[in-house]
Amino acid sequence: MKAQPKPATRRRSPPATEPSRKDLTRERIVGTAARAIRRSGYDGTGVTDLMKEAGLTHGGFYAHFASRTALLAEAADRAGADSAAHLRGVVEGLPPAQALDALIDHYLSDVHLKSAELGCPLAALACETTRQAPEVRAAATRRLKETIDLVAQLLPGRSAREARAEAMAVVGSLVGAMSLARAVDDPRLSRALREACRQSLKHRRD
Repeated sequence: MKAQPKPATRRRSPPATEPSRKDLTRERIVGTAARAIRRSGYDGTGVTDLMKEAGLTHGGFYAHFASRTALLAEAADRAGADSAAHLRGVVEGLPPAQALDALIDHYLSDVHLKSAELGCPLAALACETTRQAPEVRAAATRRLKETIDLVAQLLPGRSAREARAEAMAVVGSLVGAMSLARAVDDPRLSRALREACRQSLKHRRD
């Protein structure tokens, strides 16, 4: 009588490992830097002040990053990722047309205007990014493409090429309007710039 084959044993997945103390510290530094660059700009974000804001000593910086530029690249990437995730949350569950209107309204809102530290890094840093190191620009570019892709998904009834082209126009208009609205010292003009952009973007889709 032939021996019956043994049933296959299921391999157990290795238990999830909790992040180490060093990993958590690095996350704290990157998160702090992602807020700082949007608040103060790349050039206004120094290592000493950043580490102090994170509750850490300056001497510990190089245990986590090879250079300030390396940190700025990660901070740009994190800021873009956080912004994209937030925008996805704004449109989640809505039909495409309503979702795009919701995204436009949120982006041009008073809340976003007053919260650059937590908002879209494109509007906060676009003019500065061109003067940054290649790795910082690469991170910003990658996240810009992600935002364009998100908006393109909210434009049904078009070819992929048409949707992407229109999405670039939408993102460019939003970023430009918010950048100017923050730059001026006239609240009425700031509001008018955003409202004109809102109406233009919604009218072109009617």
